[in-house]
Formats: sequence, C-alpha cells, structure tokens
Amino acid sequence: MKYLDLSSIFNPKVQRIAIPVSVLVLGLLLPQVGFCSVEGSLSAIQHKLIGVILPAAAILGLIIAALSFVAGSPNARQHLILAMMGAAVGFGAPSIVSFIRDMVN
Repeated sequence: MKYLDLSSIFNPKVQRIAIPVSVLVLGLLLPQVGFCSVEGSLSAIQHKLIGVILPAAAILGLIIAALSFVAGSPNARQHLILAMMGAAVGFGAPSIVSFIRDMVN
C-alpha cells in the first residue's frame, strides 16, 4: 500500500503557487472579510456568539446534565443546577448585553 507522499506539499514550487491560489479562493468565498470594518466584524462575532454559540452550549450542558442524572451519578443534582444556571446565562445573554449597552449609552 502506497502512503501519501508529503514531500510534494513542501516543495517550494507548489508553495509558490498554492499560497496565492488559496488566498484568492478565500477572497472569493469570503468577500465580506475584505471590505468590512472592525466595528462590523466585532458586531457580527458578538451576534454569532450570543445568538448561536451560547444557546447551543446551554442546550448541550443541559443534555449532559440530564444524561448524568439518568446514569445515576452522585453529582447529578449539582450538574443539573449548574446547567440550569448556564442555560439562564446562555439564553439571557442578548437581554444582558442590551441592558449593559443601554446603561453605558
């Protein structure tokens, strides 16, 4: 069985072509990155973090705590309490951020 030869990847001729092509492909696939402002980028990251990642992490924490409870773990009650606190923060994050933003402005 012949294994993948990685020496062709580290060849300077391949690197000379691959790096500009990869930059061009990324530039075509992600045009917003090239023409966005710092404030717009940070706002988009904040929106993704608060709107998608935190609620998903809260749901995942609740699922893991529930499985811990079903499995009969001695720390299951503590896991459920911490998961509920995390879910409250995760789902309440947009309200918390808007409250802090209104207080600052």
